[in-house]
Amino acid sequence: MDSTRVTEHPTSFDRPTAGGDPADPRGALLRTPVPPRASGSALPAQGRAGQTPPASGAGAFEHSQPGTEPAAGADTHRPRPTPDGVPLQPGGAQTGAGAGAGTDPGPGTPARAERRTGQLTAPGRPTPMRRDGDRLRFVGAATRRIARGMDLDEIVMGLCRATVPTFADAILVYLREPLPVGDERPTGPLVLRLRRTDRIPAERDTENGFTPAVPPEPSELETVGSELCEVRPGSALAEVLRGVRPVFTDTPSARAALPELLGDGGDFAVPEGRRAILAPLRGRRRVIGAALFLRGPERIAFEADDLLVAAQLATHSALGIDKAVLYGREAYIADELQRTMLPENLPRCTGVRLASRYLPAAETARVGGDWYDAIPLPGSRVALVVGDVMGHSMTSAAIMGQLRTTAQTLAGLDLPPQEVLHHLDEQAQRLGTDRMATCLYAVYDPVSHRITVANAGHPPPVLLHLGGHAEVLRVPAGAPIGVGGVDFEAVELDAPAGATLLLYTDGLVESRLRDVWTGIEQLRERLAVTAQLTGPDHPPPLEALCDEVLDMLGPGDRDDDIALLAARFDGIAPSDVAYWFLEPDDTAPGRARRLARRSLARWGMEDLTDSVELLVSEVVTNAVRYATKPVTLRLLRTDVLRCEVGDDVPQLPRLRQARATDEGGRGLYLVNRLARRWGATRLSTGKVVWFELNRG
Repeated sequence: MDSTRVTEHPTSFDRPTAGGDPADPRGALLRTPVPPRASGSALPAQGRAGQTPPASGAGAFEHSQPGTEPAAGADTHRPRPTPDGVPLQPGGAQTGAGAGAGTDPGPGTPARAERRTGQLTAPGRPTPMRRDGDRLRFVGAATRRIARGMDLDEIVMGLCRATVPTFADAILVYLREPLPVGDERPTGPLVLRLRRTDRIPAERDTENGFTPAVPPEPSELETVGSELCEVRPGSALAEVLRGVRPVFTDTPSARAALPELLGDGGDFAVPEGRRAILAPLRGRRRVIGAALFLRGPERIAFEADDLLVAAQLATHSALGIDKAVLYGREAYIADELQRTMLPENLPRCTGVRLASRYLPAAETARVGGDWYDAIPLPGSRVALVVGDVMGHSMTSAAIMGQLRTTAQTLAGLDLPPQEVLHHLDEQAQRLGTDRMATCLYAVYDPVSHRITVANAGHPPPVLLHLGGHAEVLRVPAGAPIGVGGVDFEAVELDAPAGATLLLYTDGLVESRLRDVWTGIEQLRERLAVTAQLTGPDHPPPLEALCDEVLDMLGPGDRDDDIALLAARFDGIAPSDVAYWFLEPDDTAPGRARRLARRSLARWGMEDLTDSVELLVSEVVTNAVRYATKPVTLRLLRTDVLRCEVGDDVPQLPRLRQARATDEGGRGLYLVNRLARRWGATRLSTGKVVWFELNRG
């Protein structure tokens, strides 16, 4: 086995120790040296896992942590594991069969001289990298580990774990607060915040080395170092960061910069000599932080070539941090775009309950073209929409947003479903020749218990009846939106009370492992099985039903975005509806008052009689003043009392403040003051003015 081979593995122990957690920013701070350990607690020299520790000078790890002779009675046949990625170095001459027998050096084993520096090194003590090949292999493994990270924490952790203990005994990483993104020009002073630290676990420390901080105390962090520092222009720290190149801290400029970086008294915790390197972290355009590499007094000091290693680590880390910040900004924009494109909350509509789900195709593609919507319509109706724009990019999401806005505008005009799809098709053609999407548009009327559906190349909806029977609705397939020159057809179907309509995109039923019709059949069977769990008289809860539907997805079934909209039809009972036609003459307001009074008496709501009569009279008076056809009056009793007055005049009324000399213009003012809510909606045949009152 090549004694100089370096494997790419984690280079820090993950074993939790008091104050030694890499996530704890106080874990790498230097403390006052502890007294030397007793000989009975000394650690044996460590060898590679599965082997006995090598003899001194016969293949000892040059970067393994110091150890001493084993205690009396210690088991020398169960060596402790050594940090991965630490290169084996050739030792001194081996003589006899015992030279490579793998036994620990005895108490009398003499120290050996390092062949490059001539410095005496005790057995088991760490020695510097002896060859340039060692450094190249270490830098290669470390940069690969850093490059694997995608977000900021992964990259900083990769730097810490690749550095400790192979290159340094401890590391402190400072980053700019806040980090600039891309070409943004930072505003305000340069502030560095301690982002992360890492150090050798406590059980591997030796006398005069690094000791972990005691259990977290805020005051202790302040005594050893500062978590936040402001780099003043022209200061020693600013000059070191501007120089970009790593420097030893024994230089006058770096030594003067340490108090500013570590806080008052922090520079005294840094070992003397060339045992600390301060490396600026420079991104593509500017300095974004600094890294401080530390070696304990018991370890060989850094060499001049180690500055090149620190420069490589700093450069790759800084570029990776720039990449992570840009990626984080893109992910944030994608999340915000998708969130704003989809409805934040579903509306509360009369006679129907709604639930929805949305799942992106993958974490790396957070935006897509799938959308759903529920739009309240006049007459207590609701439009249910689900669509799918081709692609999973920002462009698809932008097109989806335009089509969704167009659908909302067309729904406000109360156009038939087939007309809505026709105008959506025209809009998609105006956006571009390759802008194609599928869409299903349905209108539910809780009074008539009917639903009108038009389809544009979308998978058909599934209707789950109250008894547990699930059926795939037969609706015309239609051509996708954007094809152009295609007529769309609408069908009207029964929507019985207690039934649940499920609208979805093809990502739920189609994948590489199954075709769309197989997926639809599996969905229908899953709904039927779920409905049987609650019994024939109780439909399953909507939220739980949506979760059950998504559970049918297997590991390989997430090839596309998934949009899911479930609607539970409660309807409005005929006994809770009162409907009349009124001729547009002067007697209409009086007749409207009498009809409303009778209905309220039948429903036991006499306490609302005065308010309803006043408001009905004002709204009907405004309607008959300009109408040429009979005026409609409808009362609906649900959780509120709703009154709707329709006429054939398309102009919508506007609330205005009447002057003292005006004879009219106060009717809507009264409606606005007395009603819980009110509004006006334009129809294809005129308009509807409505208001709601709270039940007693």
